[in-house]
Amino acid sequence: MAWMIGKAKVTSIYEQDLTDLNEIIWGAKRALIKEIGWLVPHFATEDGHLKGVIQCFVIETPTKTIVVDTCIGDGKDRRHFPHWHRLQTGFLDRFRAAGFDPAKVDCVLCTHMHVDHVGWNTQWDGQAWVPTFPNARYLFAKTEFDHWAREAGKPLADPATATSKREAGAMSFAHAMAETQRDSVQPIVDRGLADFVSTDHQVCDEVRLIPTHGHTPGHVSIAISSDGSQAVITGDCVHHPCQIARPEWFSVADHDGVASTATRRALFARVAAEKALLIGTHFAAPTAGLVEPDGDGFVLKQS
Repeated sequence: MAWMIGKAKVTSIYEQDLTDLNEIIWGAKRALIKEIGWLVPHFATEDGHLKGVIQCFVIETPTKTIVVDTCIGDGKDRRHFPHWHRLQTGFLDRFRAAGFDPAKVDCVLCTHMHVDHVGWNTQWDGQAWVPTFPNARYLFAKTEFDHWAREAGKPLADPATATSKREAGAMSFAHAMAETQRDSVQPIVDRGLADFVSTDHQVCDEVRLIPTHGHTPGHVSIAISSDGSQAVITGDCVHHPCQIARPEWFSVADHDGVASTATRRALFARVAAEKALLIGTHFAAPTAGLVEPDGDGFVLKQS
């Protein structure tokens, strides 16, 4: 899938499906999902099961080729998340088949540093984790980087000692994030390829970061503007289109659920007023649409 935003082109590169979204999003019970009729068939099944994907986006502007969010990655040790452990997805083959050369990427943007957004920052060369995009600058929001660098330095507890399912999940997540810092973030820093930027950094004439905190402390979305056309790539401030209808449904992975809800409402009001294309990082095909007010929430309509 691809979209033209003026002179900028955005292309989706699929890695894999995202499962268990009904469990990830508070409030997204199947009976309630079935009440949001416009989610079917693209974003939910008729029985209320949510659909989602893990994908990255390539933005081509007149001056830069930019990769946004790099999925989970192949071969990564994610033993605490077995469905993401040592994957072999064929992602790079699809990346090249779409016409892109990793060596010709100018910039990599990570909306945040969760496991499924930084994995292909690096790949295994037989001896070490090396940059997948060797000639790119990797832009990390400094607030985000500093937060996870602090977290990675904390002692890790064994999930087997947890006294509840929720506590075990938090412990497993901490392990996965520490592993992610070691194999997908720190190698970029060690190679001198990382730039630490503000959450409103201007990347080029057409592309800038916009702060959308709540999911993580330094989360950003990607705003694209060219020739009077506009779009926003969400990152995880929105996990699924059901949150467009129900912005108060926050994610179990949100750092601050109250803040993430406020962020979603503000973002939806903004893109609706600007008639900007909303491109959902985890949205199943058709992935993008225009947001319009609808009662206490909003609706996503195909452009």
